[in-house]
Amino acid sequence: MFFYILIGLVLAFPAYVRVAPSDPNRWHVAIAAETESNLADGAVRIITSGPETLTILNKNMLNRPRTKVFAGSIEQGRITYITRTKLMGYPDYTTIEQSGENIKLFARLRFGKSDLGVNAARLEQLKGALE
Repeated sequence: MFFYILIGLVLAFPAYVRVAPSDPNRWHVAIAAETESNLADGAVRIITSGPETLTILNKNMLNRPRTKVFAGSIEQGRITYITRTKLMGYPDYTTIEQSGENIKLFARLRFGKSDLGVNAARLEQLKGALE
């Protein structure tokens, strides 16, 4: 009996990850960081913006596989995206926010303790798209 319960739990978690609701009040918030950093569960980058920087970053994010807008817009000056992993569908959240003359980028995971550098790599690719 214990074996069947264990198997059920093992199968239930990936299903939950795919359908778990996302709360905009938790994920689509102002980026408080003032410096770039790499975290165990994400990363922050800050770049100087030009007149079209936010638009270019938005287009780049929307061209990424398994990525969609979660909340916000260019007009609001803050956009949060969900990017799901290919195999398990785990969600990562990326927020791009106009902050004065800078744009702040914050990418982080939702489940787990380490993203193995995936979010930092995503932000570096976004920065590279501006060059």
